[in-house]
Amino acid sequence: MDGETRFLAALRRERTDCTPVWFMRQAGRCLADYRALRKRYDILTLARTPELSTQVTLMPVERFGVDGAVMFADIMLPLQAMGAPFSIEPEVGPIVHHPIRTRADVDALRVVDGQEATPYVLETIRLLRRELSGGKAALIGFSGAPFTLACYLIEGRPSRDYSKAKGMMYSEPETWHALMNVVTETVILYLRDQVTAGIQAMQLFDSWMGILSPADYERYSLPYSRRVFQALSELGVPRIHFGTSNASLLELVASVDCEAVSVDWRVSLDQAWERIGHDKGIQGNLDPVLALAPWDRLREGAHDVLRRAAGRPGHIFNLGHGVLPETDPDQLARLVQEVHATSRVAEAATA
Repeated sequence: MDGETRFLAALRRERTDCTPVWFMRQAGRCLADYRALRKRYDILTLARTPELSTQVTLMPVERFGVDGAVMFADIMLPLQAMGAPFSIEPEVGPIVHHPIRTRADVDALRVVDGQEATPYVLETIRLLRRELSGGKAALIGFSGAPFTLACYLIEGRPSRDYSKAKGMMYSEPETWHALMNVVTETVILYLRDQVTAGIQAMQLFDSWMGILSPADYERYSLPYSRRVFQALSELGVPRIHFGTSNASLLELVASVDCEAVSVDWRVSLDQAWERIGHDKGIQGNLDPVLALAPWDRLREGAHDVLRRAAGRPGHIFNLGHGVLPETDPDQLARLVQEVHATSRVAEAATA
């Protein structure tokens, strides 16, 4: 199998010749070529310039041999056209210039589609499909989940506890739900346009779901993520639901209409899959810090993940979160080879 076929077959829970691999935040960060570009361009310039975004997206495919190419973009990109200008500050992250704090702020936002908000992302997707022709890797598109985007919009910047966002949830629920409706409709249109442009799989990033209790997640966030997945079900593109610190939420996360659930390292993969249900695929879940460890320890961790997956169709090997900037690229390239080789042997033994 080539990388594209292997990755998409796994999302359909079909038998593959070996376990497919990709890494979140693989496009850049630890690569010297990416760092060289970053000396010339800021992150948003890279993301908004299709030729540059394409170049960065392809770097890990060539360097690591991964089976999935995740487009180089940022979850914040659609917010500018909605009426929420932002910047990305080094060492800080996204900064929303005028945070949403009142119902009037929400009413001033617009629902926008990808053609209007991010035409450069759609052009990047079209360029990437041409570059990836021949099956080298499947093209993965993505969006931030409504809850995570709403947190950034209200808080105005990254936070440890997102107290302002949760404060709006609890004290002004009507304003909260109005905001979530606007963001949800924009996310649906954004992902639809990505599908039209040519993505072959998508991931919804709900980075901050872990700050919620199960009851609050079910009340204030899950209905909107569920609406996103339901709206995209007819398009035939596999959907991955991702969140961090979500061990207490797994059953709820898996309750949406998706093909796979991505889990972090805080729960064992075999236990997570039992809770998710084997009628869905699973993605994960090596601790990203293990990629900084000596090879023997990294190899041990990878083998443990594969052992827990037990060769069941539907596993996509990934880290439990993004690649850390200080990771040695040689470690990741070697890890991809190890996962492919080990799972290929295991698959042959059971054939």
